[in-house]
Amino acid sequence: MKFSPAFESGTLIKRYKRFLADVRLEDGTEVTLHCPNTGSMKNCLYPDHKVWFSTSTNPKRKYSRTWELMQTSDNHYIGINTGRANALAEEAIKAGIVTELLGYESVKREVKYGNENSRIDLLLEAEHLPLCYIEVKSCTLLEGEQGYFPDSVTTRGQKHLRELMEMVKAGHRAVLLFVVQHSGIQSVKAAKHIDPDYATLLKQAQKAGVEVLAYRCSLNKDEIKLVKPCAFND
Repeated sequence: MKFSPAFESGTLIKRYKRFLADVRLEDGTEVTLHCPNTGSMKNCLYPDHKVWFSTSTNPKRKYSRTWELMQTSDNHYIGINTGRANALAEEAIKAGIVTELLGYESVKREVKYGNENSRIDLLLEAEHLPLCYIEVKSCTLLEGEQGYFPDSVTTRGQKHLRELMEMVKAGHRAVLLFVVQHSGIQSVKAAKHIDPDYATLLKQAQKAGVEVLAYRCSLNKDEIKLVKPCAFND
């Protein structure tokens, strides 16, 4: 996923009201960005550090600039825009990067399914393979040398796990795919210290047959792409 037009940069002042962030440009001008991240962004917020943002030409948008990346003092990049995770996963699956998901002929996005009024992120289909339901999660929380998900309590995430288990019961394939959008994360683990209920349910889902995959991204100001698997430590 190459970025065009190129991202612009500034330094972070603060994030607030969940979906807004103030940034200082190189000329000293202060602007407000849309923050496309519903999580707590724990350990992703570094005031006075560099951020990268895109700019929309849509005149109807109140905030034309979107926060895309955080660059840390040790030169790690963090993908702030969680909305890109699904596109990154789809791109990688079609390119054969996610080897566990080879052989499927079509990819559909945002398909209604389940008993709890859900939409699956990606649905893979092939004539001689079971349907494959994929829930994509963006992982950005780094503590020490370990990556964690989630970064806050997620009842929505728990619902998705229940739905995936139901798909397994129905004879389909169900996959939880972590898209690791932090260049410092080497492995992923359920954050039971943040959401113990999610961690417990994730273990139940694995025992029920839900597959858990984690893939690292290569990130910089010009491009993001899934490149290789990393360990999920349950």
